[in-house]
Amino acid sequence: MPRLKFLRESSIERSPRVIQLEGLFELPPSPTTTLQWDVNIPIDTFDWNIGVIVGPSGCGKSTLAQELFPDALSSSYHWDKNRSIVDNFPNNLSIKEITSLLSSVGFCSPPSWLRPFHVLSNGEQFRVNIARGLAEHPDILCFDEFTSVVDRQIAKIGSAAIAKAVRRRNQQFVAISCHYDILEWLQPDWVWDPSTAKFARDCLQRPQIALSVKPVHRNLWNTFSKYHYLSHNIHKGAKCFAAFYNNRPVAFTAVLHLMHPTGTMWKEHRTVCLPDFQGVGIGNSLSNYVASAFHGFLGRNYTSVTANPAMVAYRAKSPLWKMTRKPKLNPNARARGKKPGRNGAQVLRKSFTTDRLTASFKYVGPKNSDATLSLGLN
Repeated sequence: MPRLKFLRESSIERSPRVIQLEGLFELPPSPTTTLQWDVNIPIDTFDWNIGVIVGPSGCGKSTLAQELFPDALSSSYHWDKNRSIVDNFPNNLSIKEITSLLSSVGFCSPPSWLRPFHVLSNGEQFRVNIARGLAEHPDILCFDEFTSVVDRQIAKIGSAAIAKAVRRRNQQFVAISCHYDILEWLQPDWVWDPSTAKFARDCLQRPQIALSVKPVHRNLWNTFSKYHYLSHNIHKGAKCFAAFYNNRPVAFTAVLHLMHPTGTMWKEHRTVCLPDFQGVGIGNSLSNYVASAFHGFLGRNYTSVTANPAMVAYRAKSPLWKMTRKPKLNPNARARGKKPGRNGAQVLRKSFTTDRLTASFKYVGPKNSDATLSLGLN
């Protein structure tokens, strides 16, 4: 479709107000109002994953999108208030496919996956809508009012996470938006601005996400605890650290000093990234940085056990981590459940950390002496 010509015409009822308005502004009387477009959008001449139709309100973005992608246009979905997020996805998808898709767009919170859509925050709803759109439109998704309902900082981080997911899945995604601030975060293959009739194939560079990592008091855990996939508790002896973005704490890591038959070691205790900042690697970057600092402190091993699907997938491919136990259930968890005299619900709660797929990792990356000093570990 290198060239697109179309016309939209609507009838006008000649009411007294319409006639009065025509007189006030010297508008010629007309039974209809007409808008027409003659545009050149050569998106069929090259391979692409992400496109953007951007411009001010009223410039014809949605109208153009309806002509270009009539079967792929969406802005929201019907969500059953009595069903969880995962139960609103297409029936042909497995639970693994659904959770993988939710994680890929930066919504990696298993407890939240069990909640109905209407209780989620605007930022969470935004990502979940995109995830469902990618599931229901596996070839191409054209999403109207992209990032219109979220804070601009959240819009930028979310755009970067969604762009990664689309390219990883090798799908096609078109964002329709009145916000120009998302362009460099989406890094689109093409951009069309109807207000200027400009089509561009810009190679935009995503801005760096500069984080500062500092030791913090254990009380900061209260900001992050409800987003942890496993537990709201934290050990009193944990050393705690946070990553700050624009002076705002966005991720948290806690570390424990453990005695082990093979010698004392450091163990990652909790790592959480706030939902609005998930999907761009902040949690993993913080975890790596802290691990490199402790790895250089007294020469002890640094280990981690996690059930977070996104973190397991990342570490399985990362040269900084070695998987010491593949994802599996702890066989002792169910054995404990068979012991007499114990309530089943109590057993389930107590074994919540082990009666699930978890994987173990050992940090094998380089030591970071600067990080050791910066975190006050020397």
